[in-house]
Amino acid sequence: MTALSGEFPADQLSRLIPSQAYAEKVITQLKAEKLIRIHCRDKLRGYRLTKKSKEMLLQDNPARFAFYLTGNTETNQIRSEPARRIRLHQKSEAYITLYHAGIPIYPDAKPALFSSGSSISVVNMQNFPLFYSSREIKQLGPDTTKIRNSRSIGILLTEKRAYVLYNTGCALLKWEYRTEIRVNAFLQYYLRGNPYHCPPEVRGIMLGRNMDTALRLLTSTGGYKKSLFMLDTSYGHFHYIPNTLEGEALLKLLCDTKMQQKLNRLLGSDLLSSNEQLTIEHDAMTSNGDVVLFAYDFDMIRINKFNTALKLFGYHGVLIAFDFQMPVLKEYLGTGLQYSSIDFQKFRRGFLHEPP
Repeated sequence: MTALSGEFPADQLSRLIPSQAYAEKVITQLKAEKLIRIHCRDKLRGYRLTKKSKEMLLQDNPARFAFYLTGNTETNQIRSEPARRIRLHQKSEAYITLYHAGIPIYPDAKPALFSSGSSISVVNMQNFPLFYSSREIKQLGPDTTKIRNSRSIGILLTEKRAYVLYNTGCALLKWEYRTEIRVNAFLQYYLRGNPYHCPPEVRGIMLGRNMDTALRLLTSTGGYKKSLFMLDTSYGHFHYIPNTLEGEALLKLLCDTKMQQKLNRLLGSDLLSSNEQLTIEHDAMTSNGDVVLFAYDFDMIRINKFNTALKLFGYHGVLIAFDFQMPVLKEYLGTGLQYSSIDFQKFRRGFLHEPP
């Protein structure tokens, strides 16, 4: 994981190795064998590989590590500026979430996105879900020049959709609307026809430290110079996922269309179908005529539209989401609607078949 990101943040070690005693034992042994070293500067503490460990990894598995540990790459020749190091730390956070969600992240564990010198994808539907880092995408050639300033850390391909991943950490991400809209257009162009039968629906996923960060994103106006993230039209749908155990499960759900359909059927079993004549985002209706939104996927665009329409047109609303999402949603939406929570632990047992 340190090889993939360049510098692994010390505060994320518990997510990788849950047992504190065992984690300390592993770190102590790696340091004693001079395979890792601690880099602490500007209040950032992280683990870096030594020359010895890089040589060992390259000799042991060049197919996996040559992309990251050779040449003048940011994961091999690490810069000391805080902003660059924070970006490496954020990549690590995202990679852990992807890893725990069962999504391949190593180059040798997935097919190449495109064959050499060609725009023909060698990915097929049986491989999904798959993640490709921003560096892997930028290898596609000169067409990627216009998206080089994107804040994306990579793309996640699923059976029905392509997601562009970002990680805002615990602060608002720098944001350039025109660049990110080009990312959307670029992916629709390059992924059309193969592996998708037509230009895929491209959505955004914003990762963050915890659910508190979601409220900052929902209420952001872009900052004084409008250079920070705010909800715009770069993507028609933009989901928020925390880099936590709950976020890992939510990412699995977003990657599985059949699981989402199963959950929607369960949630709608006591509800009426949606009314297409209504000018509000909703998924179902109550017998009293109230509009219902399934917000468990934490699509910030839909949640924002739902909130706006409730206030503008005076609808009575019901919002359904996971219990760990409720505090933020209640603070953002207020008390003018009803809330119904999904027990996250029951979802893990019933849908993901994971132990509590």
